[in-house]
Amino acid sequence: MIYVLLSVVCSVLVSVLLKLARRFGIDIGQAIAWNYVVASALTALVLQPSLTALRGSSAPWPALVGLGVLLPTIFLALGASVRHAGIVRSDASQRLSLLISLLAAFALFGEQLSGLKVAGIVTGLFALLCMVWRSERGSVDSGSAGWLYPLLVLVGFGTIDILFKRVALAGVPLGASLQAMFALALVVAFALQLWRRLRGDTRFNARGAWAGAALGLANFGNILFYLRGHRALPQHPALVFASMNIGVVALGALVGVLAFRERLSRLNLVGVLLALLAIAFIARG
Repeated sequence: MIYVLLSVVCSVLVSVLLKLARRFGIDIGQAIAWNYVVASALTALVLQPSLTALRGSSAPWPALVGLGVLLPTIFLALGASVRHAGIVRSDASQRLSLLISLLAAFALFGEQLSGLKVAGIVTGLFALLCMVWRSERGSVDSGSAGWLYPLLVLVGFGTIDILFKRVALAGVPLGASLQAMFALALVVAFALQLWRRLRGDTRFNARGAWAGAALGLANFGNILFYLRGHRALPQHPALVFASMNIGVVALGALVGVLAFRERLSRLNLVGVLLALLAIAFIARG
C-alpha cells in the first residue's frame, strides 16, 4: 500500500502546486506546458517504452490524440477550479469523475450493474450537488466560477478515463501509450502558450519552467506510483482504486482546510463525506 500512499500524496501535491502558483506570480499555462516536457522525459528514462506498437494498425490514435488534447486543457481547468473553488472541492470533483467512467462501463464496455454501484452513483450525484453548492463565505468564489470549473473537472477527467479505457482495450503497452499522450499533450500545451504569447498575454520565463518541472515530477509520480500499486496488488484492483480515490479526497480536504484555510459550509462538508461513501459503494460493488 506504500505505492498507493505515495500516489495519493503526489496527486494532492499537484493541486497544492496549482494553488500556490497564483500566490507566487507563476503563469499556470506555462507551468503546465513545461510539466509535460518533464513528464515525457521521465517516462522515457524510467519506463523506457518501446514505441513499436504505435506503428501498428491497431494503435488507438483517435483516443491518443483525444488524450493529447484533453490532458493539457483539463489541467488548465483544474488550475482554475483550485483557484476559484478550492482544493477540497476540486479534488473531490476530480475523483467523482469515476461516476462518468462507471456509466460508460455499463453503456460502452458491457459491465454489469449492481445494487451497490447504483447506490454509489446516486450518492455521488448528491455529493456533487453538495460540494458545488455556492456559499457566500470563505475563500472560495461564490460566483458561477465556484461551481462551473468543478463541473468541467468532473466531465473532463471522466472523459479522459473513458479514453484511457479505449487505449487499454487496444492492447498497446502502457509505457508507449503514456509516451504518446505526454508528447502530444506537450505539443498542444506549447501551441496554446505560443498563441497567448503572440497575443501578448504572457512572456516565457524561468519561474514558469521551474514550476513546471515541480509539477511534472508530481504528475509523473502520481501515475508511476499508482501503476506500481496495481502491480503490487494484482488480485485487489478495487482495493487500490478505492484507496486512491478516498485517500485523495480525504487528504485534499485536510490540506485545503488546514493549510489554506478554505472554509466550507456544512453542506460542502457533507458533500465530501458523501463522496467518500460513494467511492466506497462503487469499489465494493
